[in-house]
Amino acid sequence: MRNLNLIHLNGLRAVEAVGRLGSLPAAAEELGVSVGAVSQQVIKAEQQLHHRLFERLPKGMVPTEAGRDILPRLAEAFRLLSGAVAAAHHRNDDLLTISVAPVFAARWLVYRLGAFSERHPDINLRIDATTRLVDPAVSDVDLCIRVGKGNWPGARAELLLEQRIFPVCAPALAERLSAPEDLLELPAIIDGRAMFSWDVWLGAVGLAGRPVNVRHVFNEASLCLDSAISGQGVMLAWQTIASHAIRAGQLVVPFGPWVATGDGHYLVTADTARPDPKVVAFRRWLKEELAEDMERLAKAAPDRPHSPAL
Repeated sequence: MRNLNLIHLNGLRAVEAVGRLGSLPAAAEELGVSVGAVSQQVIKAEQQLHHRLFERLPKGMVPTEAGRDILPRLAEAFRLLSGAVAAAHHRNDDLLTISVAPVFAARWLVYRLGAFSERHPDINLRIDATTRLVDPAVSDVDLCIRVGKGNWPGARAELLLEQRIFPVCAPALAERLSAPEDLLELPAIIDGRAMFSWDVWLGAVGLAGRPVNVRHVFNEASLCLDSAISGQGVMLAWQTIASHAIRAGQLVVPFGPWVATGDGHYLVTADTARPDPKVVAFRRWLKEELAEDMERLAKAAPDRPHSPAL
């Protein structure tokens, strides 16, 4: 422990971030300081440790032999330290902190939080809407809701809903359609960050390889949905993003099927987390709410072709 008095913690933190992220700019962005500040902290740490930890190369900061030896230990140390700090801060037994993607929070969760509060008035919610993958083991987050394949290291993932995609458009556009092939004539609204493409759905209806008529490309799924609601074209949606708009009559599903992407919505907690009554209550409520909503959605948007108005 006495050796730690000889080393500045900020320097070790900078070394760990640079080693993990591979560059000074990436470390500076994560730490919220300038690139120059990170560089100086790394240099100071190297001087205090009497070892050069990185080779400065055009492709980035490459660990030396000494760096490769120390970096895994630093990463584990900061993980444990972050967990200890989070545990110290997270002492409010009434507060449940949930990390969730903004699109899920805005398009599905926010409409239903009132029902949770009515059932559990003793639990206060804090929603951390972010696209950043939060590690619940080293933060004050109690649980995360993520879309993926459920294989996040150091986390316990429980499948909530298998993701299925289908086309959606405004009712006025749907009235022009009589067969899935007609969708190729409509402007296609593309989510540039989606983990699937139109090929997945087109292949399921026998239109593999057919090009779509790309109109707009957005980097946010909510913008795609708003564009579709306003009648600008057709998009590939999934259950939770489109549920509210379909049930409100703003969008329709002109044609099935609902095609599985291989991903799913998962409830994620730290694999070392102890049982928490707040998490148990939210999990139970969330699964019930999803099941009820998917049942209603199936009635509003059945997995069969839309019947155009005569």
